[in-house]
Amino acid sequence: MEKQKNAVGRRKEAVTRVFLSKGEGKITINDKDYKQYFPLFYLQNQVEAPLKTAESLDKFDIVINAQGGGLKGQAEAAKLAIARVLLEVNPELRPALKAAGYLTRDPRGVERKKFGHKKARRSYQFSKR
Repeated sequence: MEKQKNAVGRRKEAVTRVFLSKGEGKITINDKDYKQYFPLFYLQNQVEAPLKTAESLDKFDIVINAQGGGLKGQAEAAKLAIARVLLEVNPELRPALKAAGYLTRDPRGVERKKFGHKKARRSYQFSKR
């Protein structure tokens, strides 16, 4: 593997760029350790999931730039980007990553607000009198 590989992941409004290089398993997000950036355990698992599936948790150093959205969106965008970059490094991982569902971009986003409504679907409270 020459220098570093990179990939982009998106989810809701979040966009993450992942840079992968040979190393000992350090994952940093926006210049912080991922366990500090994502304090919730299940979000840390989202980031680790593709690496666990590929059995390469301690083979690569990963640097992630995350922008937009919330923590959950960023964690899931990072999951997609890590899966994509692992695929770039080793195409034989495709069946395992695909079976786990890590290569599918989740298309769900925020539904737009409609006129005459308080939110996308919530109406104003009806008053009979």
